[in-house]
Amino acid sequence: MYRPLQHMLHKAALAAVTLIATLSPSPLRAQSDPLYTQAWALPTLYNPAAAGSTDWLRIRGAARLQWVGIENAPKSFTATADIPFKLLGRRWGGGVNVTQEGIGLFSNTYVNGQLSGRLKKFFGGELTIGLQVGYFGSSFRGSDVYIPDDDDYHDSNDPSIPKQDVGGGTIDFGVGLQYIHPKFNVGVSMLHPAAPKVKLNTKGTTSSSATSDNHEFETYVNRVLYLTAGSNIHVKNTLIELQPDLIVASDFRSFSGVVSLKGWYNKMFFGGVAYRLDDAVSINLGAEFKNFILGYAYDIPTSKILKASSGSHELTVGYRLKLDFGGKNRHRHRSIRLM
Repeated sequence: MYRPLQHMLHKAALAAVTLIATLSPSPLRAQSDPLYTQAWALPTLYNPAAAGSTDWLRIRGAARLQWVGIENAPKSFTATADIPFKLLGRRWGGGVNVTQEGIGLFSNTYVNGQLSGRLKKFFGGELTIGLQVGYFGSSFRGSDVYIPDDDDYHDSNDPSIPKQDVGGGTIDFGVGLQYIHPKFNVGVSMLHPAAPKVKLNTKGTTSSSATSDNHEFETYVNRVLYLTAGSNIHVKNTLIELQPDLIVASDFRSFSGVVSLKGWYNKMFFGGVAYRLDDAVSINLGAEFKNFILGYAYDIPTSKILKASSGSHELTVGYRLKLDFGGKNRHRHRSIRLM
């Protein structure tokens, strides 16, 4: 049996993901990127200028299970890869990232290809610019919509609610700048600047024939501005290195963010804490061995949702392969936070 709050949240989750906004012809709901507690491990996910910022081929994967214990809670899965290369005598970076997330009856997919290049070198660091172009797709399981008979807020016969599974996709892009110094980095990026809209159609139909009532279903993804920053602080006469990190996201109506502090021991093991703005506190643990990295984060909610959920779990894995750019390479970044 559900506890009262959990039962309320369960019904609210179904109602929210199904009926956050009226469907005809206005957007169904705005989508947004998943924000990982270990965002520091996925730099290219939030800023295309970070692609190729090291002398390594980096491959990273992440999975986040949010608010475990609440049905239809968000689940996110991400894979990223980036690599530096030389072309026409200049240093470039390339990358790809793929994210799949489920939020209630919604399923969203983000696929991007990235290219970055150096703009200027000054004060011992580099300013890079990046561009990504890709695809945003969204689907909605209308066949799973359930509205209880005693629901006082929604009508199960409302024609603005899809009764079939619908989906669609569109082109998307993003831009970013990043300044990388051996001891710190700071970046700013704008993803989905055009706030692209997606027509949600049943398979094999056009939007105008998606339903017998000619209702048009639509969703869109929010434009999001990201600010990232991080640093390396070596503790003198020890094998310890401290790494504070910050990521702030805004869709120009609200803010979210994660601030974290982790300590590396002997460049092999790390542990730390993080705070998700108005959301949770987190414990972070991990290790790196022979170019493999594994990280885990456990988020403890700071709101009343703690009464219905045991928290959120997040896992990151990765591998890196050293690339040989020769002895004259001036782009080496020895900070383990970037490796």
